[in-house]
Amino acid sequence: MSGRNCGSARITTVLLDLDGVLMDHRAAAREAVGAWLGERATPDVVDAWFASMAVHLAEWRAGTSTWAEQRRDRLRDVLPLLGEPVGTDEELDALFESGYLPAYERAWRGYDDAAPALAALRAAGYRLGVLTNGTETQQRAKLRVLGLADAVGPVFTAEAVGAPKPDPRAFLAACAGLVVAPEEVPYVGDEPETDVLGARGAGLSAVLLDRDGTAPPEETAVIGSLAELPGLLRP
Repeated sequence: MSGRNCGSARITTVLLDLDGVLMDHRAAAREAVGAWLGERATPDVVDAWFASMAVHLAEWRAGTSTWAEQRRDRLRDVLPLLGEPVGTDEELDALFESGYLPAYERAWRGYDDAAPALAALRAAGYRLGVLTNGTETQQRAKLRVLGLADAVGPVFTAEAVGAPKPDPRAFLAACAGLVVAPEEVPYVGDEPETDVLGARGAGLSAVLLDRDGTAPPEETAVIGSLAELPGLLRP
């Protein structure tokens, strides 16, 4: 932990991200590509998949692509590397839903520090909530599979609130749903721009969960594990 920058207002509620905070999305995606493509999942192909995912999810967050289209675009980028033809939208949807997606779902796993940290926060008297980019069906399914659906409090997805992070409307919608003022809420996320700067831009405080030690040097509210979060928030 390197700092105590959670704002000066009394903290009543903690809002957390899902992917990268409660669930190891990156490991699940990497495992899914390997299971889906088998021997064809070379390092170059896996790197291309992640690079494509980053580009097209950013387009979706910017509102220039739909959720379905960013999935198709990932396949449009990677299939030529495999020597596979790029088919119609309908064929791409079928391939994603029969190949990568079920493998990704089988790989969903929570971080070991997630459940204990949530329990500690609740024991300390904090209300909890989740704000996550993605669809209602998939993100709620993740929490059920992880065994955290009853532990996280209300869940707000980009699909349901009508705006993805880092749009301030996403954070403000979650605060409104929790009936709490933004200044009473720290947001805990793993992405400096989408999560931390997005939350602060909406008037929340923010904590960066930096599991891999790559936090920007200027960031002060940083933890390396969710186990550190209750201590960071303690007045």
